[in-house]
Amino acid sequence: MKTNLSSILFSVAIIVAAFVLGNAIVNRNRPQGTINVTGLGEQNFSSDLVVWDGNFSRESGDLKTAYADLEKDKSAVTDYLKSKGIPSEQLVFNAVSTNPLYQQNYTPNGTYAGQTFTGYQLSQTLVIESKDVEKVEKISREITELLNQGITFYSQPPRYYYTQLESLKLEMIAKATEDGRIRAERIAENSNSDLGDLITANMGIFQITGQNSGEDYSWGGTFNTAAKNKTASITMKLSFGVE
Repeated sequence: MKTNLSSILFSVAIIVAAFVLGNAIVNRNRPQGTINVTGLGEQNFSSDLVVWDGNFSRESGDLKTAYADLEKDKSAVTDYLKSKGIPSEQLVFNAVSTNPLYQQNYTPNGTYAGQTFTGYQLSQTLVIESKDVEKVEKISREITELLNQGITFYSQPPRYYYTQLESLKLEMIAKATEDGRIRAERIAENSNSDLGDLITANMGIFQITGQNSGEDYSWGGTFNTAAKNKTASITMKLSFGVE
């Protein structure tokens, strides 16, 4: 009886061992590892906010006179811009900057002989921030009309921004992730494998460049403010399991 029981237990042990070994071979022969891909998301958009600034100045040997002349110029600049449709609340004038002026003196043989005070230069900067991009853009090109009033206005190039960047960034992440998944699925298909679950996802640098500008990307991220029409892009580094 004991001999028969031992034989039965031995047979069961052999069957179990064979099953475990066979299952291990099947698992070993299945494709293992991961697929690593980089997905790209891009979106063209137009800026919805413009910031434009410029400055004007006056010079005089008398500080009070220079300030009075600058105040007249400020009033003329304000009237001009309001006539072009810019609301007064969008006109931000910074504090007046005062700089003394000196003439450098030299002897006939070229030796420096000190300097002579000649007066003051007063300047003021104007900043306009508006969502009416086309209007401000047009005014920035026509501001030289103030020269006809004897006002020398130095205009800076407008800077363009987008107020919905956070929403745009989320869209780019979704596009980049989907692009990466499609790439991974094709790789898995070509290797006769099935794509598994997403294991890791790392977001790359968010870049904003001018459309069709050929602008280089930066490791720290590019944020173009010179172009009204821009392209946003982001990359996602994804790792998928393979079944």
